[in-house]
Amino acid sequence: MKHHDDRPKLLIVDDEPTNLQILRQVLHEDYRLLFARDGEKALQLASEERPNLILLDVMMPGLTGLETCLRLKATPTTQAIPVIFVTALGDASDESAGFDAGAVDYITKPISPAVVRARVRTHLSLVHADELKRTRMQIIQCLGRAAEYRDNETGLHVIRMSHYSRILALAAGLSTAQADELFHAAPMHDIGKIGIPDAILLKPDKLSAEEWTTMQRHVAMGAEILGEHDSQLLQLARSIALFHHEKYDGSGYPHRLAGESIPIEARIVAIADVFDALTSVRPYKEAWPVDQAVALLHSEKGRHFDPELVDLFVTQLPAVLEIKERYAEA
Repeated sequence: MKHHDDRPKLLIVDDEPTNLQILRQVLHEDYRLLFARDGEKALQLASEERPNLILLDVMMPGLTGLETCLRLKATPTTQAIPVIFVTALGDASDESAGFDAGAVDYITKPISPAVVRARVRTHLSLVHADELKRTRMQIIQCLGRAAEYRDNETGLHVIRMSHYSRILALAAGLSTAQADELFHAAPMHDIGKIGIPDAILLKPDKLSAEEWTTMQRHVAMGAEILGEHDSQLLQLARSIALFHHEKYDGSGYPHRLAGESIPIEARIVAIADVFDALTSVRPYKEAWPVDQAVALLHSEKGRHFDPELVDLFVTQLPAVLEIKERYAEA
C-alpha cells in the first residue's frame, strides 16, 4: 500500500543549482520539496501544486523574485501562500520592497540551516493557526444557524442581531477586536433552544407558567452545550447564551443579575436580540414598525435594558436599519 506523505510541501525557487542543493539538504527530511529555477516555472508550480510555503530567491534572470512574488499575490489561488525571500542582498530598502510585495520574511545568504528551519516552521505554524481559526469560525456559524433553524428557517435573525451587536459594541467603546469577537459569538445566544420541545418552541399562543419555566431552561442548556473551553470566543459565546435574558433591574433569568454585574456583551445582545425580534414577523406576531420598537426600548430603560446602551443604540439607528434592509426576510 502506498504511504500517503502528509508532510508540508515547500516550493524552493533559485536560479543557482548549488543554492537549491543546499536548501534541499537542510529541508528534505521534514518537508516535501518542489524546485524551480525561474519565476515562470515557480508560478506554474505554485498554481498546480499549491505548496504550503515558498522560499524565493530575489535576484533571478527573467522574472525577479519581487516580480514573481507580486504575481503570486495577485492570483487568487496562490495569494494566501506565505513567501520567504532568500537573498544575498542585505540592504534595508530591498527588505522593505520585499515586504511591500507581500513576503512574510527574509533569510539572508549564506544561509544558516538552523535559521532556515526555524523560520519555515514558524510561518507554517502561523498558517496552521489561521486555518484552525477560520474552521472554528465556520463551525460556530453552523451551530448558530442550527439553533435558529428550529423557529426561524432563514437564519437571518442571527445574522442581523450579530451585526446590531457589533455596531452597538463599537458605539459603547469596545475595541474592534472585541466587537468582532462579539459578532462571532452572538449567533450562538439561543443554541440551547435545540433542547426545547417543538410544542413549546413553536406554540403560537401564550405559554403556560409551566411551559414558560421549560422555555427559560434554554439559557442553561446553551451554556451546557457550549461547555468550558480555553477558546476566548467560546467562553464569550457561553456567557452570552447564559446571561442574555438577565434584566438590568434584576428581574431576569436565570440568576437575577442586575446592572453592571451582567456582562456588557450580554447587555448588548439583549438589546440587539429584542429589537430584531420586535421588528421581524414571528409565528405569534406581526413585525413592529421601527419607531414602535425604539419606543419600547426607551420604555424599558433601567428595567430590561442598560439605559446608556439603549441611548447609544438609538444613535446608531442609520447603520442598524441599513443591516435590517440588507438582510430582510424575502
